[in-house]
Amino acid sequence: MSKIPVIALTPGEPAGVGPDIAVRLAQQTPACALVLIADPAMLEARAQQLRLAFAAREWNGRDAAGPGVYVLPTKARHPVKPGQLDVANAPYVIETLTTAVAGCLRGEFDALVTGPVHKGLINDAGIAFTGHTELLATLSGAAQPVMMLACPGLRVALVTIHLPLAAVPGAITRERLTAVLEVLHNDLKQKFGIADPRILVCGLNPHAGESGHLGREEIEVIEPVLRDLSARGMRLRGPVPADTAFIPTQLADTDAVLAMYHDQGLPVLKHHDFTHAVNITLGLPFVRTSVDHGTALELAGTGRADSTSLNAAIEMALTLASKKQ
Repeated sequence: MSKIPVIALTPGEPAGVGPDIAVRLAQQTPACALVLIADPAMLEARAQQLRLAFAAREWNGRDAAGPGVYVLPTKARHPVKPGQLDVANAPYVIETLTTAVAGCLRGEFDALVTGPVHKGLINDAGIAFTGHTELLATLSGAAQPVMMLACPGLRVALVTIHLPLAAVPGAITRERLTAVLEVLHNDLKQKFGIADPRILVCGLNPHAGESGHLGREEIEVIEPVLRDLSARGMRLRGPVPADTAFIPTQLADTDAVLAMYHDQGLPVLKHHDFTHAVNITLGLPFVRTSVDHGTALELAGTGRADSTSLNAAIEMALTLASKKQ
């Protein structure tokens, strides 16, 4: 990483609050070169609506970069109206992400921070899309991306991500669980600087299966994987019933909790500290963080959007990029 870190930022859905919080950032000089990959005209119009100054410089490459906010122009397909989704702009959202990943892979950017997108709108445009995590893995060739959310005092990673609940048990295989734990263990060491990570693993079923009476996934999948990886030196505990996994005595000796599915672990973290929560994609060849909120269409252009999560995501990206380097 150069003396001045370079962070790419994709504001996400243009009709949502992503552009609002992006132009709010431009009111200050960040401790990095922050490159907004977006339509300059859209950003200027949103800043004007919010009565904010916006004079970001066009991005000309990191060799000329100093601290400040820059724009890498990417034109929206259709005029943007705050709060009003437009399916014509779905390809624009994907283009900003594709541009950002390409820049990360060639070393132009030290990390990527993403704003919220509208998954339904992208799918309505005929683009297969289940989320940032999966798309970024595809674009970068990552074999096993892992979604982890972090806030002060708690990290929660997921074995499965955006799946219908009925599809979760079949997706929890020995191969997948092993791969996820390997990525989580490695990135806690490499990106977070934790020398010997302690990982608590949730069971899938109530009471972690109750010795097979409430399900056999713990016996047939989770326990064998934990035994194998523990024998290789990983510090793993589990499977622990999810209803007691997050009590203070459990978390006191834990660097990260691994939940089996999205709504098993994330509601707890978001209740713990929604405002400062950051979404981090592990297993990628670059650092990626994100806000932990949606597009909030009803707040777009009103001046009421909270930029705390975006600030936290940028701070996390800077920290992880520095540790990786």
